[in-house]
Amino acid sequence: MWLKWLPWRFLIKQAAQAHDFLDPIALQSRLNRFAQPSEVTEPIELLRAGVLFHARGLINTRAIQHNLDWVWPYWVERQFNPLDDAFIPRAFSITHVNLTHRNWTAVGLPDFDELPIVDPRGLVTPFLDGWSLDFWMTAKDGRMLIPSKLEGLSQKLCIDSSLAIETLALHQGLSLSSRVEVLHSEDGRFCRIDLEASTDTEATLVVSLRPYNPEGVSFIHEAALSTDRSFWLIDEDRQVLFNEAVPQSCFSNYARGDVLSQLFSKTDEVEMTCDVGMVTAAALFPLEAGKTKSLEVKVLLEEENGSRRAHPVLSGVFEKAAWAKALEGHCALQIPDAHIQFLYEAALHAIVLHASDDVYPGPYTYKRFWFRDAAFILHAMLCAGLHDRAERVLDRFPSRQTRLGYFHSQDGEWDSNGQVLWIFKRYCELTGLPAKPAWLKAIKKGADWILKKRHPDTLNALHAGLLPAGFSAEHLGPNDHYYWDDFWGVSGLQSAATLFDKQGEAGPAEAYRQTAKHLMAAIEDSLKKSKALRSWDGIPASPYRRMDGGAIGSLVVGYPLQLWQEDDSRLRDTLRFLLENCFVKGGFFQDMIHSGINPYLTLHVAQVLLRAGDPRFFDLIQSVAQSASPTGQWPEAIHPRTGGGCMGDGQHIWASAEWVMMIRNCFVREEGETLILASGIPAAWRKPGSTLGFGPAPTPWGSVSIFLEPRADKIHVQWEGTWRQGAPRIEIRLPGCAPFFPDAAVSEIDITCL
Repeated sequence: MWLKWLPWRFLIKQAAQAHDFLDPIALQSRLNRFAQPSEVTEPIELLRAGVLFHARGLINTRAIQHNLDWVWPYWVERQFNPLDDAFIPRAFSITHVNLTHRNWTAVGLPDFDELPIVDPRGLVTPFLDGWSLDFWMTAKDGRMLIPSKLEGLSQKLCIDSSLAIETLALHQGLSLSSRVEVLHSEDGRFCRIDLEASTDTEATLVVSLRPYNPEGVSFIHEAALSTDRSFWLIDEDRQVLFNEAVPQSCFSNYARGDVLSQLFSKTDEVEMTCDVGMVTAAALFPLEAGKTKSLEVKVLLEEENGSRRAHPVLSGVFEKAAWAKALEGHCALQIPDAHIQFLYEAALHAIVLHASDDVYPGPYTYKRFWFRDAAFILHAMLCAGLHDRAERVLDRFPSRQTRLGYFHSQDGEWDSNGQVLWIFKRYCELTGLPAKPAWLKAIKKGADWILKKRHPDTLNALHAGLLPAGFSAEHLGPNDHYYWDDFWGVSGLQSAATLFDKQGEAGPAEAYRQTAKHLMAAIEDSLKKSKALRSWDGIPASPYRRMDGGAIGSLVVGYPLQLWQEDDSRLRDTLRFLLENCFVKGGFFQDMIHSGINPYLTLHVAQVLLRAGDPRFFDLIQSVAQSASPTGQWPEAIHPRTGGGCMGDGQHIWASAEWVMMIRNCFVREEGETLILASGIPAAWRKPGSTLGFGPAPTPWGSVSIFLEPRADKIHVQWEGTWRQGAPRIEIRLPGCAPFFPDAAVSEIDITCL
């Protein structure tokens, strides 16, 4: 106990000044002045993640720039090239991190937590934050095919019996293709890489062990080839298996340089150690001119029964059944646009893949839990008909709640309680099921937390009645009283009121309903009083901010919460500001933190435009579709010049979720007590002879499937509803056509558009 009485601040200050360092206490004080006073300066979870991220960046600084004769991953080859748009000067960069090509795609199986990732040039990283495997070709005449150094190649996501990434590289008569997938056998689950190589001359296929991944160095201290030459043993732990004996083997360490320099030697080494942790290895397989060679490489991800066989039999039967079961009953899409159709299916697979127990917003950088991302991802699951999977995740929410009622994933982020209460309500609405007793207990504690967390309405400040200043969504800026948090608070309280009404508990329901009204009134009052601070109408990020990119968070009042009418003037003004000031190359560019074009926030703008009947929504859909990777994925933010990822995970599942929601809402969406059909079907899809369909789509009234058949002079619209208590009020709102309100007994109609 005596430790807390020591004058720590004085001692730290004196120690820093004695060694001519900046006073860290004074520096922290200065930094805090750029934000509103808050009980949490920055979530410790994000600080920890940032320290780990830049610790790797420090290692990259030592390892990469002094060894540019090595073969490095694609992002390094581009980012360190002074003639490339991705080039970043390094003079004052303390750490070297991937800021230009944060792109990768996971492969895996439903309900299996291991997610190997494949980068844009076919580099395979089997384990989270681990080493990688790369694949090259060398010809006898000196030609080399090294994918990370190529200007271009082809890559695609295959959704067939399993989820696979196929990469094809062609260079000067050399051809190398790979197919990467996770397969199941009686011995466990494996990452399998099937290689095919062909050449016009005598050459060599190279499987190379690399001490790095798409974020930088990942140490390898020991590697050895087995005595039967059928597998590598790496750091006495992991195995890389070959389906035939390795004819020639090369190893190297940091002192000797990359194993690349050993490829043309006649030596045959079988093991290597490196104190630095930079072991590289190569397995060399001869190629004959004019012939195609196939090779299978496997990495054991998880043992099934504790036994290991050198070459287990793998098949696609289990994988096909697993995916069919995981997607059973999902909303199927049929449109004439093949690319948008593919992106929808890829997004659904990505969501399922990242929901083994909890939901993760990414397979690597973001393979951890946030309530914020979970709420959006679960909403897409529910709207796509994947109720059981969403329920399983929701069942874990109460265990993450503190004794005071705070749904905690990160400190200082006050949006989570509203998000949790909202997604619980959406589950009950879309399934027609009541809230579970364990959920109701957590919901009550969560709603009471919001009640107690608000500032007093009598406070003499612009944030009177609002939630405290917090870090909130990191793309909004420094700690502040974010309207994003408050709108979620309103919706959370309304959701709790609805759920307790259904339970017949009028007391708590009315208390939450009234507090929601008071919180919304506080928001309205704050917006009016702070208007003098702004030269532009709209909803800023907080009462203390001018209009800037952070205003994107305030659109939550329109989508997905629908707390304000679709034609609210403040929403229109916010949209106008964002579209005129914050868009680059057809997408929302967030200057703060992300410093890139954000796909899921672009789709938030598109959703608000769709609600308002503004045809520009489809321009944004097309822009986001064009920015997807060849494997149908989006990073969190996109570099405006390279088109590569510049922020977050290279495969961002919140973005996948928003794509699913965007397509769903084009066909089926709710507005109050009305079910709106076909309001986002653009003229480009309405080609005579084509058929459009979507469903069965869950709604608060039951599930519905909708079909459209464009004809020469009209469009035939048909819908099939499985309603729980009679058909709802339906409006058909095809763009460019007069709205139509069919009678309850009608389920099809011909519409003539302008």
